[in-house]
Amino acid sequence: MTQLGNENYRYEELTDWAQLPDGWGFREVVDVEVDSDDRVYVFNRGEHPVMVFEQDGSFLSSWGEGLFVRPHGLTLAPDGTLYCVDDQGHWIRKCTLEGEELQIIGTPGEGSPIHSGEPFNQPTKVAFDPETDDLYVSDGYGNAKVHKFSSKGEHLLSWGEYGCEEGEFNLVHSVCTDSMGKVYVADRENHRVQVFDSEGKYLTQWSNLHRPCGLHIDGDLAYIGQLPTHLTVNEAYPNLGSCVTIHDLNGKQLARLGDSRPGEEPGQFTAPHGIAVDSRGDIYVGEVSYSAYGSRLDPPRLMRSFRKLAKV
Repeated sequence: MTQLGNENYRYEELTDWAQLPDGWGFREVVDVEVDSDDRVYVFNRGEHPVMVFEQDGSFLSSWGEGLFVRPHGLTLAPDGTLYCVDDQGHWIRKCTLEGEELQIIGTPGEGSPIHSGEPFNQPTKVAFDPETDDLYVSDGYGNAKVHKFSSKGEHLLSWGEYGCEEGEFNLVHSVCTDSMGKVYVADRENHRVQVFDSEGKYLTQWSNLHRPCGLHIDGDLAYIGQLPTHLTVNEAYPNLGSCVTIHDLNGKQLARLGDSRPGEEPGQFTAPHGIAVDSRGDIYVGEVSYSAYGSRLDPPRLMRSFRKLAKV
């Protein structure tokens, strides 16, 4: 049994939790969501983009085959629908939990001009205002913006520019909100999370992070997946990313989950990219382990890309 965390936040990693059909695999998991019945939706870059599991790991169904260029972000909306972000497809697909399409935001396959600031050029994630159900979209790889939309898909406002000052971004990788409506943005290559009000006014920032990538808020806790370095000069250094940290909503770190170095063994992470938490406080972590590490090996190979951590 492998345990992670500290005396206040302790978890047991459940190896081989996901009971996949014979011959199936994730390839790499970009995001995870959990519905009100604790069913787990795994968004991945394999042949079956959305796989659905019970809390015990038993497989239920899959959908989304042939729909996505490159899956990136998955968000459960307040009305119980799912918003699937396709970064290289430049669009967002709203659908039922069974995969039925309800709405499209953006034009599939047609991104805005790169660095134009117009929605979208490789968007990454959706979050929701808890009072109005307005959407926030982090946009992302080809822009340095957060866009706000009405629940009907009408563009309301945008904020952000390239840079490292307050309110500027260096790869807007994820976005989420708390119960008070504050907007948290993973500003990945600036190694920080920035916090804004609902109109995009800068409030504060959290540092002491390494390439924050996955970002999830559950109640009064924030969960941050941090990536390893992508530089040769410091690739042998310990304690640089490859972990999941738990914070209060003032940014104070309460626990660090993961070894000092990346890896595939229980208790280690490679590249945490998407995080979800169920009603019991169990944590689900999707990793882009092939993109971040496995693709650089000789020969390249797939690596573990999904973990469940059960709260002890």
